[in-house]
Amino acid sequence: MVKWIVVAVVLFAFVVLALAVRPVLTRLPRLRRAAMALQGRQAEAEALRVSAEALQERAEAMQGQVELTQRRLAVIKAKRGH
Repeated sequence: MVKWIVVAVVLFAFVVLALAVRPVLTRLPRLRRAAMALQGRQAEAEALRVSAEALQERAEAMQGQVELTQRRLAVIKAKRGH
C-alpha cells in the first residue's frame, strides 16, 4: 500500500515538473533568436567603440597639429613685427 502511495507521489511530482518546464521549453526558440540578436548588437557596439577610439586618437593628433600651426603662426607674426 505504501509503495503505491510513493509511486503516486513521485508521478504527481513528475507531472507538476513537466507542467512547470513546458512554458520554458516552448519559449526557447524565441529566447535563442533574442540572444543571437543581442550578440549581433554587441558586435556592432564593439565595432563602434573601436571606431570611436580611432576617431578620438585622430582628433588628438589634429589638435596637436593645430597647436603646432598656431605656434608657427605666432613665430611668423613676431618676425614680421605684428
